[in-house]
Amino acid sequence: MCFKIFNFSQIPVLMPISNGFCVQSSDSNSPAGENLATNGLPFPWSKVRLPSYIVPVHYHLLIHPNLTTLRFNGSVKIEIDVKNNTNWVVLHSKNLKIFTATVLDEHEAHLSDKVLSVLEYPSHEQIAIFSPKILTSGEKYFLYLEFGAPLSDGFYGFYKSTYKTKAGETRVLASTHFEPTSARMALPCFDEPIFKANYTVRIRRGPSHIALSNMPLEQTVEIGNGLFEDQFEVSVRMSSYLLAFIVCDFRSVSGMTATGINITIYAVPEKWHQTHYALEAALRLLEFYEQYFNILYPLPKLDLIAIPDFQAGAMENWGLTTYRETSLLYDPDISSASDKLWVTMVIGHELAHQWFGNLVTMEWWNDIWLNEGFARYMEFVSLEAVYPELKVEDHFLDTCFGAIGRDSLNSSRPISSLAENPAQIEEMFDTVSYDKGACILHMLRNFLTNEGFQSGIIRYLHRFKYSNARNEDLWDSLIKNMDNERRSSIYLKKMMYTWTLQKGIPLITVKRQGRKLYIGQERFLKIVLPDDPSCYLWHIPLTYKTSHSDYEMKHILTTKSDVLTLDEEVDWVKLNSDMNGYYIVHYDEEGWNALTELLRINHTALSFKDRASLIHNAFQLVTAGRLSLNRALDLIGYLKSETHNVPLLQGLGYLQSFYKMIEKRNIADITHNLKTYILQYFRDVIDKQSWSDDGMVSDRRLREEVLSLACDFDYPPCLEKAKHLYNSWVESNGAISLPTDVSETVYMVGAQDDSGWAYLLEKYGVSMCETEKSKFLSALASSKDSEKLSRLLQLGMDGTLIKTQNLPSLIYLVAKNPVGHFLAWDFVKKHWDELVEKFPLGSFGIRNIIVGTVTQFSSTEELREVENFFKSITEQVSELRVIQVATENVEKNIMWLSRNLETMRTWLQQRLN
Repeated sequence: MCFKIFNFSQIPVLMPISNGFCVQSSDSNSPAGENLATNGLPFPWSKVRLPSYIVPVHYHLLIHPNLTTLRFNGSVKIEIDVKNNTNWVVLHSKNLKIFTATVLDEHEAHLSDKVLSVLEYPSHEQIAIFSPKILTSGEKYFLYLEFGAPLSDGFYGFYKSTYKTKAGETRVLASTHFEPTSARMALPCFDEPIFKANYTVRIRRGPSHIALSNMPLEQTVEIGNGLFEDQFEVSVRMSSYLLAFIVCDFRSVSGMTATGINITIYAVPEKWHQTHYALEAALRLLEFYEQYFNILYPLPKLDLIAIPDFQAGAMENWGLTTYRETSLLYDPDISSASDKLWVTMVIGHELAHQWFGNLVTMEWWNDIWLNEGFARYMEFVSLEAVYPELKVEDHFLDTCFGAIGRDSLNSSRPISSLAENPAQIEEMFDTVSYDKGACILHMLRNFLTNEGFQSGIIRYLHRFKYSNARNEDLWDSLIKNMDNERRSSIYLKKMMYTWTLQKGIPLITVKRQGRKLYIGQERFLKIVLPDDPSCYLWHIPLTYKTSHSDYEMKHILTTKSDVLTLDEEVDWVKLNSDMNGYYIVHYDEEGWNALTELLRINHTALSFKDRASLIHNAFQLVTAGRLSLNRALDLIGYLKSETHNVPLLQGLGYLQSFYKMIEKRNIADITHNLKTYILQYFRDVIDKQSWSDDGMVSDRRLREEVLSLACDFDYPPCLEKAKHLYNSWVESNGAISLPTDVSETVYMVGAQDDSGWAYLLEKYGVSMCETEKSKFLSALASSKDSEKLSRLLQLGMDGTLIKTQNLPSLIYLVAKNPVGHFLAWDFVKKHWDELVEKFPLGSFGIRNIIVGTVTQFSSTEELREVENFFKSITEQVSELRVIQVATENVEKNIMWLSRNLETMRTWLQQRLN
């Protein structure tokens, strides 16, 4: 799953273990007393996880969705391998009506003359079939079931999606999304990643539709009554969550890789012209991965399809990857440089999954980072190699900064964490699995060398292909490439367990005395708990540069403190070269002074990555109360001379975030002075931006951000230019093309009056480009009219004009608007039950809604209100980690204001006077 953030039987406790770091302990499989099926009879299995005594071997699936009645019927014959003698078959089923259940012997003869009853246990989403004749270990059997259900209204299982043609006709399609635990909504199955099996799929459809599945079409048979049956080739062995099938009327464009893989991009017919860039990117990226992993893509074809209703960014179903339209379709007349980068990264992510996740799958969801962290990291590795002009390395720092933001909260979790029930598993698809996973892999790659890392993961993929793996299997595979294998094995595992089995991020403290560096490590926290255990210890591959070395020095820190001796006296030391390590660095006063002065007189002595990470570390330390705001603001005083977009946007981003928080608190003098300071200080940067699509990707990204900020701050030259472009666009009735990188800013300025807002809403309704619609929606949500914002939210809830998939991002857009942040929160409280019906607990949608609204707050009164609301629905949300994340962010905001508001006021007065 792409671009998408624990029912414990006892409260988790932190327990120190022998290698000196903290892990969570829990007995999550304790039986909860007698389990009764829906008919009142005892259910034969008490655990959330399925028993291992029956293993599926091959599914023969027939599925028939009716796009008129919006129901589907199906049958599945599952070849099973019985490991222990038993009368019971227990498997998953959710919201399915089971019409028939039969057990067959190896010759497909019925084992019983009686109709077999099916016990249902909805709380574990399981069914059980009793066979009067014992199923004997070592014998081959078939489980045959017939079933049916309505097509799902949400985004999981086998669900309906719709789109409108230019003529206004609504058309229906049916698509699947099974990860992590929703295959059971489309067919009875053994819905856990360890139960890999082959699948033979047959799909029935009408003549005006096509059917797609993981494998190529083998043959189509006409079966009468205007129906056709598409029969697909047998799949490779794979986990149930990777199964996929779609019935639609889409158009496609195809191409062939150098190794003979047929790649096809599918989209709504009237969006077919937006598919061509995705085809080029998929062809080039798949060829890169085949060479990098030294394993050919194992299926004959790969389809990429843009689904009109899709909650996440994309999904890696083997051979049939599904995407939100904004993640796959690219229109060069409308899409910006950022849009192109996004589409390319998402495709790179899903194609990486064809090896990491599909070919080798984690044993259980606790190690989902093996899928998602790798796929996130390979986005950057692949794009850097195949599309260097997109400058993806600029974006990687933001990925790690985002991970640090989450990981420096008490509510963080270890990369490898306990997860049993579906809501807990859903929450594993978060910043920690994706972004922190990618960042520690980057650190590991720099530690092992590029060649050592690559050969290790090739070994891992070869060793576990078509199978499942755990955390330690990856370390074993990487070790094979190291000298002194046994010692290396013990060391590398011990090192990496400190990064994957305990939560948090290390803070490295540095004090320089002469040629000696006194180094310490502790856990970095934005909000320090008085009873926080001190057992956190990481094995950290430190790197550093000095004023007398233009190469990296390396050292492994495995203790709480250490002393390093430099070869000579130096003027400055910068740790964590190029931000290749996953840790924060805090220097003593002399160290910060030296680096601040270095940036002032010769900032290019440090790489742009080092400059950006210094800025990031400084402001993170301010939030944690470890560094004064004055010092961090003085550090970015050099930015007038900065020419690289990454450190420039890093510094500007912090100032803007402070402004937004203070603006929401209605602190007029600081709000005014901070806006004035930003516009004065960065005026040269703003004024030199052209309203065009010229320049390199990094120039275009800077232009997009800087002009958006300038217009948001009512900078007159920006507003005048944007209004002129907007009026020209309206006068042409949208016929002229706006520069793509500034179009969203132009729309936002246009949306501030009644006629402009109404016109944009009208254009939103008729646009055939989701990327363009997302820009319209951002503009509409920037209105300073609360009635318009309320209307938008209602349209999002209605789901007709604004699709339900866009509701979480719409709520966030309204919440970050100073006029809308209370409005959005009141909307969430009022419609909570409806929102949970649309977006399951633990899902991306619910998490984005909670974090997007709650983290706009920064007062104790607001915090109390948030806590009281979540207490009122404790039964629903007690297991959700995101509640802790959201409330801790509010606490962090409160603390930042109490520590820094007066400092900010004084500092601004001094600078402006």
